[in-house]
Amino acid sequence: MKNISAALFLISILIVSCSFGQNAKEIIRKMDQKRRGESATAAMTISIIRPTWRRDMDIKTWSNGTDYSLILVTSPARDKGTVFLKRDKEIWNWLPSIERNVKLPPSMMMQSWMGSDFTNDDLIKESSIVEDYEHSIEGDSVISGRSCWKIQLIPKPDAAVVWGQINTWVDKVDFIELRTEMYDEDGYLINEVLFKEIKLLGGRMLASVMEYLPLDKEGNKTVITYHEVNYDAKVGTDFFSLQNMKRVR
Repeated sequence: MKNISAALFLISILIVSCSFGQNAKEIIRKMDQKRRGESATAAMTISIIRPTWRRDMDIKTWSNGTDYSLILVTSPARDKGTVFLKRDKEIWNWLPSIERNVKLPPSMMMQSWMGSDFTNDDLIKESSIVEDYEHSIEGDSVISGRSCWKIQLIPKPDAAVVWGQINTWVDKVDFIELRTEMYDEDGYLINEVLFKEIKLLGGRMLASVMEYLPLDKEGNKTVITYHEVNYDAKVGTDFFSLQNMKRVR
């Protein structure tokens, strides 16, 4: 009887562990689907903040799934009309000053995007936070008065990802990402992302402000402020063409 009881106890632990793993992945999936949508358009301001200066850019974006996106800079005047196009694993840049499309080579992927704390590689995002990581619920927390799960993401052995570990806090009611920590392969915390000012955007409760903090550069941060999001937009893949980069407004 003792052996049977021990076996049942072990089985119950395995069942609970599997269900937590499955729940954690489903939470991340819901969070990702909610903010991304099948296709969307958005208007936002990107603020690059440094200890001695600040630069604001207004941009419009169009996206279709994870493989297609287009970014148009609408201000300031010196950058107006600059376009970035992502198609699968490629990034193209339309430079209105020389009226040319330029394909970004692999050597430029880790360079800063438009002087921000993001890199060109961040635009590609080949990895999937749903499929390329193992997920586990590490505990509960409260952020900005919202109860949330703390979920740990560890890359699968064969996954081609940048981070050695990601911790993310997800609201339990609206599945909103509230905070994210990014660690390198040696376990050092490199970046922190804070999500603030939750409101209705495109019919969904989302954080309208995202602060990206590189922790090794004191006083540096990049802030994205969303003004408008439209998830009802039907943006076909034919929109994401090299020819359309010259015409989009």
